[in-house]
Amino acid sequence: MITVGIIGGAGYTAGELIRLLLHHPETSINFVYSTSNAGNKIYQIHQDLIGSTEMNFTQEINADVDVLFLCLGHGNSTAFLQKHSFSDSTKIIDLSNDFRLATDKNFGEKAFVYGLPELQKEKIKEANYIANPGCFATALQLAILPLAANGLLHSDVHINAVTGATGAGTSFSTTTHFTWRDNNYTHYKAFDHQHLGEIHQTVQQLQPNFNAEINFLPNRGNFSRGIFATSYTKFEDSLEAAIKIYQEYYKDAAFTFVSTNDIHMKQVVNTNKCILHLAKHGNKLLITSTLDNLLKGASGQALQNMNLMYGLEECLGLNLKANYF
Repeated sequence: MITVGIIGGAGYTAGELIRLLLHHPETSINFVYSTSNAGNKIYQIHQDLIGSTEMNFTQEINADVDVLFLCLGHGNSTAFLQKHSFSDSTKIIDLSNDFRLATDKNFGEKAFVYGLPELQKEKIKEANYIANPGCFATALQLAILPLAANGLLHSDVHINAVTGATGAGTSFSTTTHFTWRDNNYTHYKAFDHQHLGEIHQTVQQLQPNFNAEINFLPNRGNFSRGIFATSYTKFEDSLEAAIKIYQEYYKDAAFTFVSTNDIHMKQVVNTNKCILHLAKHGNKLLITSTLDNLLKGASGQALQNMNLMYGLEECLGLNLKANYF
């Protein structure tokens, strides 16, 4: 069995990760670290796990676990690893943005690999340290990867995307309070969202001559989980040609699918899937993408990466049904 440790166990992403790992046939959770909840039952915080585990949160760390998942706030993974040492054989999967950019990927002798399987599955298989992509970044990159891989991004990309309240984490603020969020809709960090860095990095990796703008408007929705994004850019060829490009690019993808029907968010919530839909409007290609921000956008993708790192079947523990009805 693969022994697992989780740091930052009280958050939404950790809760989903614990749920997945408890039912994964090849993993055993060794500890779930939380300074604020040490001694409490995990199900007292993640209440959906009542009856699934009797484990407690702890402040004790086992430095010899096989895999360490860092479910910490952005900037905190680096600080944690500076204070705590782990075995050289311990693989690390970080769910924050600390190591996603090439300029930040090295931590001492550890070199983190960007963990987007649809981009670089083979590198992930050989990696010991993974920087798990951001939720918006995953939805938006999967929308444009096939174009960049074929050198077809020749003009600005315009993106409008909405995420659920869980994307803001468990800490309460004005914009996460129910009375503010309910029946409300706003944008935030317009053209300056933190995930733009990793999106630009990936596009440049695939299409080095790309020098146009990626204009991203993120929005807060009045629902709990999920991301729904629309992206468009100039594309002179036919819709049929675009669909062929996308189907070819994702032919071996375990969780990314191109639909010929209009898509909606309920198709992916509670799954590790990303579903795409293409449409042509004049000389513009519209790409719609949708995924669950806590699964394919965070914990599900982290487990997908772990499966790849250990040579397991990529979908193991991730065959989940959408909350469709």
